Amino acid sequence: MQTTMLENRRDLQRFRKICGKAAKAEPQKILICAGTGCIASGALKLFDRLHALMEEKGIPCSVELGLEPHEHVDGGHTVGMKKSGCHGFCEMGALVRIEPQGWLYTRVKPEDCEEIVERTIMKGEHIERLAYTKGDIVFKKQEEIPFYAKQTRQVLAHCGHIDATSIAEYLAADGYSALEKALFDMDRDSIVQEVIDSNLRGRGGGGFPTGRKWQQVQKQKEPKKYVVCNGDEGDPGAFMDRSIMEGDPHCVLEGMMVAAYACGADEGYIYVRAEYPMAVERLQGAIAQAEKCGLLGEDILGTGFNFNVHINRGAGAFVCGEGSALTASIEGKRGMPRVKPPRTVEQGLFEKPTVLNNVETFANIPAILLNGSEWFKSIGPENSPGTKSFALTGNIENTGLIEVPMGATLREIIFDIGGGMRGGREFKAVQIGGPSGACLTKEHLDLPLDFDSLKKAGAMVGSGGLVVMDDTTCMVEVATFFMNFTQNESCGKCVPCREGTRLMLEILERIVSGNGEECDLDLLGDLAETISSTALCGLGKTAPNPVVSTIRSFRDEYEAHIREKRCPAGACKSLKRIAIVPEICKGCSKCARVCPVEAISGKIKESFVIDQGKCIKCEACLSDCPFGAIKAS
Repeated sequence: MQTTMLENRRDLQRFRKICGKAAKAEPQKILICAGTGCIASGALKLFDRLHALMEEKGIPCSVELGLEPHEHVDGGHTVGMKKSGCHGFCEMGALVRIEPQGWLYTRVKPEDCEEIVERTIMKGEHIERLAYTKGDIVFKKQEEIPFYAKQTRQVLAHCGHIDATSIAEYLAADGYSALEKALFDMDRDSIVQEVIDSNLRGRGGGGFPTGRKWQQVQKQKEPKKYVVCNGDEGDPGAFMDRSIMEGDPHCVLEGMMVAAYACGADEGYIYVRAEYPMAVERLQGAIAQAEKCGLLGEDILGTGFNFNVHINRGAGAFVCGEGSALTASIEGKRGMPRVKPPRTVEQGLFEKPTVLNNVETFANIPAILLNGSEWFKSIGPENSPGTKSFALTGNIENTGLIEVPMGATLREIIFDIGGGMRGGREFKAVQIGGPSGACLTKEHLDLPLDFDSLKKAGAMVGSGGLVVMDDTTCMVEVATFFMNFTQNESCGKCVPCREGTRLMLEILERIVSGNGEECDLDLLGDLAETISSTALCGLGKTAPNPVVSTIRSFRDEYEAHIREKRCPAGACKSLKRIAIVPEICKGCSKCARVCPVEAISGKIKESFVIDQGKCIKCEACLSDCPFGAIKAS
C-alpha cells in the first residue's frame, strides 16, 4: 500500500480507515506462517507456489493491502496472500491458515498447493488430510485444536493473522490506537499511573513492576532520557521475543513510543541478537515504515513529541541480557555488568535515565492503554496479572510457542496444550527460566506459573523457556549442560562467577564420567551458596540454580553416579555398560565385525562377550544386532 505522511490525529484516523477498508476487500485470505520455524519447513516455497498458481488460474490475488477490489471468477473479491508471523504450532509446520473459515492446514508441502487452490480457494472445500487430527477427531478450525484451545493469545494476537511486514495491516487492526490515545487523550502522569495500576511485571525474568520503573525515570530531572528494548533472549530453548519481533514488530515499537512519551525520552534502542536476522530485518522495515508515515521522528502527529529508534545487534553474549551489560554493549564497550547503584533508571544508557524493558513487556502496553488496567488485572492472579508466552520444547508431543494466563499450571501446559510426553514416556521434570531457573518435578505439576508461586518453589519464570524432560533424561547431565553454558557465557568480571562456575562444572563433569566422590555434593552446595551470595550481577547469582534444584529433587541420581558408578537413566555415556545376553545371542559374529575397537570376541554359533575395558560405548553393536541380544544399562 502507498503510505502517506500523517501530520495530525485526523490524518492517522483517516489512513486507518483506508487500511481497514482495504482489509475488508480481502474477505478470503491465505496466511502462510513465515516465522523462522515454518520457513525452515519450506513456507516461502509454499508462498511462491500458491502465488504462481493463483496467477495461472486467473484468481485475483494481492500480497499487500491497497489494490482495488477485483471481481473473482465466482463473483467474489480479491484473495489476500500474507506472510504472517509465527502461528506457534511449530511441531506441525509448515502451517497455512484459511480465512474467514479459520481452517488450519498442517505440514503443508509445495505439492499440496494445487489442491488448496482448486478445492479450498475456488470451491470452498475443506481438505481433511491437511487438517490436524488426534485419534479419529479431525480439527478443522485452528482455535478448536487442543494446542490452541487453552491458550489466551493476547500479546501474540496478531501473530499468524496479519502480514508481519505491513504497517497498513497493523493499522487495519487498530494499530497505533494506543499511541493516539496517549498523545491526545492522556497526560504523561496518567499513562504511567495506568501502567502502575495494571501491575504489569517485567516479562524478561525479574518480574519488576513496569509502572514503577517508568515512574522512576519520569521523575529524573535530566532532560535527556532513553528507552531501551531488550531483545537479546539468550536462554537455551527460548524464542518468544524473537517470534514477537518477527510477527508483530509494530506492536513493540508502539509500546516503546508510549513509554518514551510518558517518561520524556526522545531516543530509543532495540538490542537484538545477531542470530535473529529475520527479527532485525522486520524491525528495520517497521521502523522505516513508521518514519515514512510520520509516526517516528520529529513532531509526531503535530504534538511536538520527538522519538527516533535505532537497532543495535548484540554479538550473542548471554550476559548482555543483564541491563547494565546490555547498555555497555550499545555504547560500544565490552558487555559486562557494573556495580549498582546507580540503577539504570538513574544512570543507564550513556549515563542517562533509561527505561529498559524486554520485548514482551513493551508488547503488552498497547492493549493495557486501550482496554484499561482493570481489564488487564482480570487475566491471571492479582499479583501477576496478564498472560505469559512460553517456548515449549523437549520430550513433548506438541512443541512450539504458546501464550497462557499467568497462573496456568504445568499440568495444563504440558498435558493439555503440549499433548503429553512424546512416545508415551513418563514425565520427569521441566527446566523453567533457562540457566537462571530451576527444574520442577511431578510434585509441581499443579503449581501456578506466576512470579510469586515460582519464587516460593525455588524457581523463576525467566524469559519463558520450558524444556520438558522424560524418564530417559539424566538430571546430572542436565545440570552439567546448564553449568557448562553459564561458565562459557560468564563475562569473567567477578571471581565468584568466573572461578566458582568453573569449579562446579569440573565437579559435575567428574560425576557424570564416573569419578565422583562422596564429598562432591557438599562441595557443590557450598560453592552454590558462595556464588549466589557474592556474584556481581543477577546472572551470576542465579547460575547455580539448575544444580541446586536437581540435587534437591534428584539427589538419588547424583548418589547413584557417585556411589554405584551408574546412571539410572542410562544416558551418561561413560557410565553405560553394554553387554550381550548369552541366552539370546546366536553367535552370528555381526557385532564383532562392526566393533571399531575389537572389544567383542567369541566363537561362531556360541555366545559372544564384550570386554568392558576396551568398550568405548559407541553402540554400533547395539544397533546392528539382528536378534536384540545386546543391551545397554
